[in-house]
Amino acid sequence: FRIINNYCMVQKILLSLVFFSFIFKLPAQGNKKNEVKKKDLISYELPDLLISNSGKKIKTIKEWESFRRDEIYSYFANNIYGIVPGELSIKEVEQLDFEKDALGGRAIRKQINLIFKKKDKSVIMTLLIYLPNKKVKSPVFLGYNFEGNYSVINDPLILINDREQDKLISKNEDPIKIKRGQRASRWALNKIIDSGYGLVTVNYNNVDPDKNDFSDGIHSLLYNSGQIKPAKNEWGSISAWAWGLSRIMDYLETEELIDHEKVILFGHSRLGKTALWAGATDLRFSMVISNNSGCGGAAISRRRVGEKIIDINTNFPHWFAKNFHNFNDNESSLKVDQHMLIALIAPRPVYVASASDDSWADPEGEFLAAKEASLLYNIYGKKGIEIDEFPQTNASFHGSVGYHLREGKHDVTDFDWDQYIVFANKHFR
Repeated sequence: FRIINNYCMVQKILLSLVFFSFIFKLPAQGNKKNEVKKKDLISYELPDLLISNSGKKIKTIKEWESFRRDEIYSYFANNIYGIVPGELSIKEVEQLDFEKDALGGRAIRKQINLIFKKKDKSVIMTLLIYLPNKKVKSPVFLGYNFEGNYSVINDPLILINDREQDKLISKNEDPIKIKRGQRASRWALNKIIDSGYGLVTVNYNNVDPDKNDFSDGIHSLLYNSGQIKPAKNEWGSISAWAWGLSRIMDYLETEELIDHEKVILFGHSRLGKTALWAGATDLRFSMVISNNSGCGGAAISRRRVGEKIIDINTNFPHWFAKNFHNFNDNESSLKVDQHMLIALIAPRPVYVASASDDSWADPEGEFLAAKEASLLYNIYGKKGIEIDEFPQTNASFHGSVGYHLREGKHDVTDFDWDQYIVFANKHFR
């Protein structure tokens, strides 16, 4: 019995040691795992914005503008967004509507068709324009909408583009009974007008329908004989949408009611990616705003947080150049990252906005890209992002590089527009 009792006591002691060992070690093991995970998220090396392909350190504006900018832009154009393989001008401008007392007399409303033709093909972009009803030229926000101009405001006089009508009919929806103003919450039109700005918008599908089909949009007007899709380094849909924004700018330069030196590009989500690329491509845009643009927009690709390159190329294979697919699960082989895209907009003001619940767009990656791009803005003598830590929600920073992390989901809200208007006021007034 004494032997058995001693044996049982030893067992109890051993079990107690195991139990307490487990209790005390478990948190340490858990922390270690968290450390590894955190380390994985930051274990990347960004390509240096200010070191040229030949290894030269960029220290002056002249060095940036004479060769480093071109190196970066060319790489983005050929390997990510795709080059535009030709030129096509507006064939005809058709005014569809002019109302001088819109929005209760506070605004002018115009609706314009921009018509592009080549051989037997054509593309029509139907612009909706609201301008403050005053006698001076107005600065404007220019941005694509997702659903159609009729979704921006509940107004039965907003026209529906032919392409939009066809889409509605194909979905068994009656264009006459369509719900108007369904996306009005994203546009803050009254706030924009009351702040002295105009709005120019168009459905992005007018330029190139958002589907993996390169036969039904602007691409087909610039094909060579026998060509049925873009070459590997040629434009995907984002580059095509960016091209469309530049053609709208061509028209705005002729519009006597608009201050074409104060045209602010705005885009949300995939259209935020588009706004950044259009701003990098066309220097006539005086300011660029990216709202929740994420992967392929403002977020650092190498972080591999939220949406990744392979996700975007799998789910939306038409958005980027075919060459971009070479970097699926291979971000580290890119010679650029998205901080360099933001830097291509310098010295013009650029604003990057994130949302706290929008993990798919990697808010911290968007912040870090804006901060890294600030290094070039500093060379121009401009104020960039000066804080080191990821900011608290609803704090905003309005240098020449602006940023905020808004509370909430992947969307556009009045809080966002409040920041954009303050940002524009700071730089334009």
